[in-house]
Amino acid sequence: MQLEPDRQYLWHGITWATGTPMLLLADTATGALGQVEVAGRHLGLMVVGSARYCTGRYTFTDTFHVEPLSCPQQAAAERGGQCAACLAQDDFRFAHHLHQGGHAPPALAAYMAQPHWLYIATFANAVSKVGTAAASRRQSRLDEQGPIRATYLAQAPDGRAVRHLEDALSHELGLAQAIRATAKLAALVAFDPDHIDDEHEKAVDQAITALAALGIASEREAWRSPADSHALRDPQRSSERALYPHDLRTGEHGFSVEACSGPHALARLSSRDDDSLYLFDLNAPKGHRVLIGNYTSPRTTVQGSLF
Repeated sequence: MQLEPDRQYLWHGITWATGTPMLLLADTATGALGQVEVAGRHLGLMVVGSARYCTGRYTFTDTFHVEPLSCPQQAAAERGGQCAACLAQDDFRFAHHLHQGGHAPPALAAYMAQPHWLYIATFANAVSKVGTAAASRRQSRLDEQGPIRATYLAQAPDGRAVRHLEDALSHELGLAQAIRATAKLAALVAFDPDHIDDEHEKAVDQAITALAALGIASEREAWRSPADSHALRDPQRSSERALYPHDLRTGEHGFSVEACSGPHALARLSSRDDDSLYLFDLNAPKGHRVLIGNYTSPRTTVQGSLF
């Protein structure tokens, strides 16, 4: 996607569908949805107004693949960041209740019929979650979540079966099925890899034991973190970084991205008098209209560690 100055774009957020972090933007003049590389890129943006707009939905391109669609009406955002029309056409809204006998549109039923993987992911706060991924999204599903460690536990024949296993592990072991993005981001400022490793192995061992009690054989395969995330996930550099102190949903910002983990970025500001590394949530401006250009962040003062 070729970005043009003085042209408004609707910020859709970060995707890892291609194996690298890409920023999805919709041209508000044409509605066309495109993507630009993030890692190693300088981004300057100015948020236009405070209104939030619908970021569309996903559609099936074939049995096992999906792609994002921008909102054709560019309507105001309502529930979950969508407008009522896009929500009504979004088959994925039924996915979480399909295994409980919920409604299954034909396209979703076909997608859920493919093999699915069960996994344990552990984040920088040493909290683990249990999750699922369709076989066609096995890598990108974890890439977009940004864990420090993750292990695939078992393959299930379809999405219904794997969600029953997810519910069972969540109930038996007290594992969450979601971790808040704010908690993931805050923990990346400084983290203890040894503690994370210990907690991850503990959760995986407990999960394998619980699966065995259900008669499910485990495979225990490690997820491979993407290269674009390594600098951000390096605990040796954690003392150099701080949370970006400004709200990306308003005003002007400028920064150069060095690494990404899920939707989170490690970046330096445009200002020559500030060489600090900051952590950003690049999904924060989702649904906001922006101009892309030579913009800079407000002056930033970081207080050094007191310990």
